[in-house]
Amino acid sequence: MSVIVTDTGFAPDTWDRGFTDLAELPANDTPCCVDVPSDADPAGLSNRLSDIEMIRIDFPSSADGRGFTIARRLRLMGFAGQLRAKGHVLADQYAMARRSGFDEVEIDDALAARQPEDQWLARADWKANDYQARLRG
Repeated sequence: MSVIVTDTGFAPDTWDRGFTDLAELPANDTPCCVDVPSDADPAGLSNRLSDIEMIRIDFPSSADGRGFTIARRLRLMGFAGQLRAKGHVLADQYAMARRSGFDEVEIDDALAARQPEDQWLARADWKANDYQARLRG
């Protein structure tokens, strides 16, 4: 099972529409939901972004930050749909996930048990400690 983390805490995963792997995307049809691996180049999706409802980006390790870059690139390319991080994202990384463009994080039950909801909620005010905004402001 999976746990969905948002700014309001833990919730069950209610998404029931499935995902299509990026490598298996049909050439002339765009599915509603795409799974993107951490080593993918999102540029190939640029002409399809308006047809995709959700993109889920894999985090194979908490030390692998490439998913943050992919999320930011997708938002800069104009993706306005739902963006979900999936895998080994830690509570300490939640603010970075939100700042880079993710709407939510999908973790497994084991990680949710090791890092309970209160640890994620402690980082839910992700806009409050954005040093880059303070530097620009």
